[in-house]
Amino acid sequence: MKTIAKILKWIIGILILIVLGLYITGYDYIFKGIRVVYMTGHDTAFIDDYTYFDNRSIENNQATPLKKHKDYNTAYIPQQLGEANHTYGTIAFLIFKDGKLWHENYADGYGPDSFTNSFSMAKSITTLLLGKAIEDGFIESLDQKVIDFFPELQGEYADQVTVGDLASMASGLNWNENYYSPFSITAQAYYDENIRDLILGLSVDEQPGQSFNYLSGNTQLLGMVIEKAIGKNLSVYLSENFWKPMGMENRAFWQLDSQESGMEKTYCCISSNARDFARIGLLMMNNGQWNGKQILNEAFVQQCIQPRFDDYPNYGYGFWLEEIGGRNFFVMQGILGQYVIGDPEKNILIVRLGHEREEKGNNAVFPSDFYEYLNGAYEMMRDAK
Repeated sequence: MKTIAKILKWIIGILILIVLGLYITGYDYIFKGIRVVYMTGHDTAFIDDYTYFDNRSIENNQATPLKKHKDYNTAYIPQQLGEANHTYGTIAFLIFKDGKLWHENYADGYGPDSFTNSFSMAKSITTLLLGKAIEDGFIESLDQKVIDFFPELQGEYADQVTVGDLASMASGLNWNENYYSPFSITAQAYYDENIRDLILGLSVDEQPGQSFNYLSGNTQLLGMVIEKAIGKNLSVYLSENFWKPMGMENRAFWQLDSQESGMEKTYCCISSNARDFARIGLLMMNNGQWNGKQILNEAFVQQCIQPRFDDYPNYGYGFWLEEIGGRNFFVMQGILGQYVIGDPEKNILIVRLGHEREEKGNNAVFPSDFYEYLNGAYEMMRDAK
């Protein structure tokens, strides 16, 4: 018994030292990660996790129902698509033809009003807020320097980086895009309580504006620039300029780093529903117009979905890009297989939300499940003719 007691004392002592060490070194946010993820039966962030964080509401006004296609929900889901939906836990799958809802399917207890996490699709929405801030005169252009808003930004090239560099993933910021280490800055940004200080502790160590390098810290710094430029929080600005005038069916929630004077996590984490995420894609398909009203400048919309760099044709400003079958697609993409896929030439939009996705291969733009949803949707439309 004495031996067991000694072992227990040693274990308790080691645990106390670990806890103290994490607090002393600033890694105490890991405890929140453990509580939110592992103690809820998950092994990573999950689509329903917004309830475990502070959030700010993105208010809607009077909802305007989406127009339904005359052939709404008359097509069958092909076997291969059905298997992909089952394998990766698809909870919402929508197809729009000519701006009208042609197919809609939900699973696992989710429905049209279910809130789920956008993850990195929020990067696209943040970029649209940038376009609106430029249109409203709060920001001069994509070429305005970040130091105009944050002169304390550090690094050899801090005086060169522009808001356009942030939106196009070309900032030179020393952010480490690691989703799996609990000690990474990505994990810290997700679970810690002062994301503004975290971001301003980074530095611009490489020449900006030269090449694509996907870093979530870019969009978080971009969100901070927009917030400072407009003088209000981003959830209010998004509500005023998109959610209300576009007749979104539900309010949404933007995850914050903390409750008091919290900052929206602009690189991720808008909780909304499939139909309202689809409206963002439909707005892009319609060159910034919604029901005859110009919500966002057409030239900015087009710039978002054109490659910035010739040597990397798969990213514009806030949107992923891909040429498939000789046609140019734009995509909003989230880490667990959140997709809004636009085919402007055919006037088709596909939305998929779910629990999982396939792992990306080296240098792949999209994981293999992306093409399962895309091919399955077009197979449905071919068979329905």
